[in-house]
Amino acid sequence: MMNPVVHFELPYHDANRIKEFYSNVFAWTMNQLGPEMNNYILVNTSDQDVKRDSLRGSIDGGLIASSPNGVSAPSLVLAVEDIHETIALITKHGGQVLNEPMDIPGTGLISYFLDTEGNKNSILQPILM
Repeated sequence: MMNPVVHFELPYHDANRIKEFYSNVFAWTMNQLGPEMNNYILVNTSDQDVKRDSLRGSIDGGLIASSPNGVSAPSLVLAVEDIHETIALITKHGGQVLNEPMDIPGTGLISYFLDTEGNKNSILQPILM
């Protein structure tokens, strides 16, 4: 059995700013926990109503406050239907696009961006999407 990715975390400096960015650009929903949970923000990346422990082809994650120790985050690849529309949304909501879309033969178009907290991620418009 393959071991799937089941969760992700991105660090933030400004909770409201990062929630606004990802909800406006990718339509993710957020649930901010209180100080007893270090102001952790649960992230839902799918609008499907399925049990949290079931495998469904998408993963949920969380946003975690940056620490002086330099919390490191993975670079996420986010599938989008229209890369050019998403680039416009990234820019509109305070992100920085790092390159024009590049073709990955047999895969689709990819572009890298920084979110409002400086996390480097990428968007991919798959060939079959």
